[in-house]
Amino acid sequence: MTDVTDGVLHTLFHSEQGGHEQVVLCQDRASGLKAVIAIHSTALGPALGGTRFYPYASEEAAVADALNLARGMSYKNAMAGLDHGGGKAVIIGDPDRIKSEELLLAYGRFVASLGGRYVTACDVGTYVADMDVVARECRWTTGRSPEHGGAGDSSVLTAFGVFQGMRASAQHLWGDPSLRGRKVGVAGVGKVGHILVEHLLEDGAEVVITDVREDSLLRITSKHPEVTAVADTETLIRTEGLDVYAPCALGGALNDTTVPLLTAKVVCGAANNQLEHPGVEKDLADRGILYAPDYVVNAGGVIQVADELHGFDFDRCKAKASKIFDTTLAIFARAKQDGIPPAAAADRIAEQRIAEARRP
Repeated sequence: MTDVTDGVLHTLFHSEQGGHEQVVLCQDRASGLKAVIAIHSTALGPALGGTRFYPYASEEAAVADALNLARGMSYKNAMAGLDHGGGKAVIIGDPDRIKSEELLLAYGRFVASLGGRYVTACDVGTYVADMDVVARECRWTTGRSPEHGGAGDSSVLTAFGVFQGMRASAQHLWGDPSLRGRKVGVAGVGKVGHILVEHLLEDGAEVVITDVREDSLLRITSKHPEVTAVADTETLIRTEGLDVYAPCALGGALNDTTVPLLTAKVVCGAANNQLEHPGVEKDLADRGILYAPDYVVNAGGVIQVADELHGFDFDRCKAKASKIFDTTLAIFARAKQDGIPPAAAADRIAEQRIAEARRP
């Protein structure tokens, strides 16, 4: 445990990944809860970010993930134009084994103890029904069901935002926002991916898909026989004539192995943390591949949960999510102006907004 604490302190106070305002270690032995709440910034407003429930290999890995995710939420919320800073929570353990009502209620009490500095929502391993339970102890909870005053599943607006980012990419590269006649490969057609496919088909795109779940593929191909399903992601990214690649499954999709294989000229997808490590964004740029930063184009979900705090209105949210088109274009313009990859340009714009908010 000493090594874990030393690692946390080094990251917080001495590394470029640090600078977090607050990290809370939470434990409730009666329910088995062990959680970490990381608040990166409240410069723009209360920190907003989901709760990840995951069987981490170690407590150190859990803390590191919370710190990284919280920092990412600061950038995502800033670029989405939200009056929220970045935060994230992780609950340590296998949700299929230890998740219980008692544990979620205990977690809700810890979030409530922060007095609104952190607003939580769903993430990997947590769902709308879980947020309904957490909300019984904590009013700073979003992602709840409509029956409990929430907006429900955010996949619809997440997919819509990614589609807007893809349209902006097409506008920047080909001078036309339409995907008509373009071949688009979607890796991961689950909650968000299958809705993105519907947008693409409506726009006249040729769609190629892959997923590790056969039932997810069948849900689309049985309804749309014109969609082509391929065996795996490697096959997808090697597809001849691919114009756009949309990673919509796990993070780290863009790495030293996959980037050299890409045939697409655009990468724009819903997955979080697509760049496996720093430097991948430059590798993409060197190959002439336009990358739409993931935390910009997939912000439709966080736009929805933020709106829930003010009484959810779908049309209002959709209007905000549609601005992802203009934001993405602005990032491409800044990247060209500064001679840097779009991912670096997005970071600069986000950092500028956060810095300006801190000024007296």
